[in-house]
Amino acid sequence: MNILDKLLKLAGKDNFRLDPKIDTGYILRQCYKYGCMIVRGKIFTFGHKNIAKNVFIGKHVKVIEKKFLTIGKKTKLQDGVYIDALSTEGVLIGDNVVIGRNTRIECTGGLQSIGKGVKIGNRSVFGNDCFFGAAGGIEIGDDIVAGQFIRFHSENHNFSNVNELIREQGVTHKGIKIGNNCWIGAGVVFLDGAELGDGCVVGANAVITKKFPNNVIIAGIPAKILNYRH
Repeated sequence: MNILDKLLKLAGKDNFRLDPKIDTGYILRQCYKYGCMIVRGKIFTFGHKNIAKNVFIGKHVKVIEKKFLTIGKKTKLQDGVYIDALSTEGVLIGDNVVIGRNTRIECTGGLQSIGKGVKIGNRSVFGNDCFFGAAGGIEIGDDIVAGQFIRFHSENHNFSNVNELIREQGVTHKGIKIGNNCWIGAGVVFLDGAELGDGCVVGANAVITKKFPNNVIIAGIPAKILNYRH
């Protein structure tokens, strides 16, 4: 096993084949980047048993209430990730997960009642600038492929009383659930109560407002079934 193979394995990319057009300089820059992320990871995990020792941490990552945070092995938090982990069930991030640049995970929207939290399964990948509003709880399965600017809002405002201010009518929490092995396009919005089964494909910029079964292809505002994968 050569040095490059060892570095790829350390980064959680076993049996990974590089494109032959990639030159040595690019590889060295990536090695330096991930080397720095490993060092930050060692500092990040110090004194926290719920966080694996071999995580990769980008620049300017900020976590509030780290005692509520659990992270599995070889998970990557890219540059600028922000996590407010204060919640009843915590933030649980599995093994080999990638959280993209400038993503925010916010579990508690107000001090009157703390939120439920987030669970992200193994090998799930999210692009940059995603938002997880997890007051009502978000459960995400394994092997999710998700693009950029995806938003989860697991809280809804009550508004039926026209004689009362909307902000004084309280909120409801149904939560959001996503199964395993789903592909979620860029810009998708999940509203409170949304659910996806296993194997779903979601078109870019769709708005998910309800429950969908396994292996469907959905898109639109609000999203509807366009086809079935089988």
